[in-house]
Amino acid sequence: MNVLKHLAICLCLLLSGCSTYQPRHVDNICNIFFGETDWYEAARDAQRQWGTPIFVMMAIMHQESRFVDDAQPDRPWLLGIIPLPRNSSAYGYAQAQDPVWEEYQQLRGNSGADRDDFEDAIDFIGWYTHGSQKRLKVSKWDTYGQYLAYHEGRGGYERKTYDGKPWLKLVAKKVKLRASHYNQQLKTCKADLNDRVDGWF
Repeated sequence: MNVLKHLAICLCLLLSGCSTYQPRHVDNICNIFFGETDWYEAARDAQRQWGTPIFVMMAIMHQESRFVDDAQPDRPWLLGIIPLPRNSSAYGYAQAQDPVWEEYQQLRGNSGADRDDFEDAIDFIGWYTHGSQKRLKVSKWDTYGQYLAYHEGRGGYERKTYDGKPWLKLVAKKVKLRASHYNQQLKTCKADLNDRVDGWF
């Protein structure tokens, strides 16, 4: 009986260890990363790979999903009882849609990349912002412009579709402000986070 009890406890611990991290204090980037230092390491790797600041990528992700791994657009309902198809294929931390995610997988040579995996999602945002800088000449430090390009797609940004969406410009300003807050917060904890990540062998 005791053996079964111990096995059950071990199983519960294993399952809880595999559970998806959901940050509780999403307004503070230090709290987010101290809660899961693997996230910081992945964000730092993405910054080194693509040159987009961590605080810009994290502000975009916050706006897109609030760091919910399986986030999806709301599903419309007919008569309040019949579920209809979603209007967008956006999914995961980065709310990437099917076509652009498939492009990312192909160009990165990583067919196993998942939108509900933080490491893949933050790398995707870095990759996308890097592409926007190359094609649209939007600085990787320009959170406002990068978010508009991210939301509208690069073609939409070139056509300035955002000019017809005053609400979107307000959202982009919010993302810019959050990035600024994240930047200031990260300055206070970056050294400690680096020590924690680099201190593991």
